Amino acid sequence: MLNVYALDGCPHCRRTIAYLKENRIDFVYHDMEQQTESIEKKIIEVNGGEDWVVPTIEYRGIWRRGKEFDARELKKDLIDMGVFEESIK
Repeated sequence: MLNVYALDGCPHCRRTIAYLKENRIDFVYHDMEQQTESIEKKIIEVNGGEDWVVPTIEYRGIWRRGKEFDARELKKDLIDMGVFEESIK
């Protein structure tokens, strides 16, 4: 299952979630304000060790750093992560 670590007030998070819903990609939303210290540390590590950045995405142990929303880049990253095949979408 695709895991999305995000914040409700983040515009890039909202656009990422809308993209996933529009493309019928199942995911679990994880509110960063309610994560354990160990999850926060992992998100910080994934994002370069300074602070956590959202939306950070994880799929089967493969992580995508928090980034500004860009539909083409998100699609490419999801394909690279194995979330869906390029030929399907």
